[in-house]
Amino acid sequence: MSERSADLMPGGGGQLLLASGRLEVALQQIGPIPLEARFHCDAGELLALVGPSGSGKTTLLRAIAGLMKPQEGRITCGQDIWFDTVSGFDLRPQQRRVGLVFQDYALFPHLTARDNVRVALGHLDAAQRAAQAERWLARMHLEGLGGRYPSQLSGGQRQRVALARALAREPQALLLDEPFSAVDQVTRRRLQRELARLREQIRIPILLVTHDLDEAVALADRLCVLHGGKSLQVGDAETLFRRPASAEVARLLDRHNLFSGSVVECQGQRRLQWGPLTLEVAEGLERLAPGQAVTWYLPDSDVVLHRGDRASRGEGENPVTGRVSEMVVMGGTTTLAVQVDHVEATLRFDVSTHAARRNALVRGERVQLSLLAAGIHLLPDESTEEMT
Repeated sequence: MSERSADLMPGGGGQLLLASGRLEVALQQIGPIPLEARFHCDAGELLALVGPSGSGKTTLLRAIAGLMKPQEGRITCGQDIWFDTVSGFDLRPQQRRVGLVFQDYALFPHLTARDNVRVALGHLDAAQRAAQAERWLARMHLEGLGGRYPSQLSGGQRQRVALARALAREPQALLLDEPFSAVDQVTRRRLQRELARLREQIRIPILLVTHDLDEAVALADRLCVLHGGKSLQVGDAETLFRRPASAEVARLLDRHNLFSGSVVECQGQRRLQWGPLTLEVAEGLERLAPGQAVTWYLPDSDVVLHRGDRASRGEGENPVTGRVSEMVVMGGTTTLAVQVDHVEATLRFDVSTHAARRNALVRGERVQLSLLAAGIHLLPDESTEEMT
């Protein structure tokens, strides 16, 4: 057994299992598939790749693993170059030391769980592989199941075997392609918790492809928004949900409050004209000229609903009135749609179902709102060139 393998053998407690360096990816075009992706993932970080079907998420994982070859770009992990078109460097998949977990697990049906893991242990002496496979199965809470075939395991157990096999390669990076999509919701949450715990013991980059934004926010340190093979924005969830880089990013993240307006001069101050309404904006208008068209976004958390005579935060800030056009109750949260007076626009935001019932909110009722100035985020106008 190599010295490195001995150091990384599965152990208990908080023992560090695997470690490597930053994964950096800059790729363009894979055959007929358009691609323009650039991002990095630090050791010990989990980066979620999110976007609609066909946005290039799985293609990127396969390119990083060496299963698809881009026409141009560079992939490095720590000090190791995996792919570089400038120098003509291109490591084979077996040389890249990537742990890849597919959506369907891709276990060998004719091999037991133990042997599925053992096939990833080619870097060890043959006599040591069975015992090491058992250790990885134990790490994934699969003690006593090493002799079962995939068909004899539950979906969650097959997922753990696939993860054990991926980690048994002692990878420099772990790539997860929709790893929890094929299991029921209870098992999904359990596996998500186990991944979160596992992260405390490995210091390698982890890329997670998922269609589930809630899953991405819960598990990832940062998100990379992809569309049409292009990485549009990378950042933590708070930044992306409050300050999307474009209207396209906001829509891909299922954000609703996107509107058009223009810059006006009002008593020596720049303001945002929205129909007949003039709104105060905390930041960004000073960079724009009066008359310039803008697209603007407001997180639903910065829409404040005022009820009766009760004082609320931001009560005098950008006040608007409207009528509740829709109420959708989803457990403890109620989503409201308010048709704003004098503007052909609808604001959408959430309130607690308890608050909605306590205030006897019903469809058709008139309400008063405030749009917090600090929450208004200016975006490049979609019909003009980008903001100066």
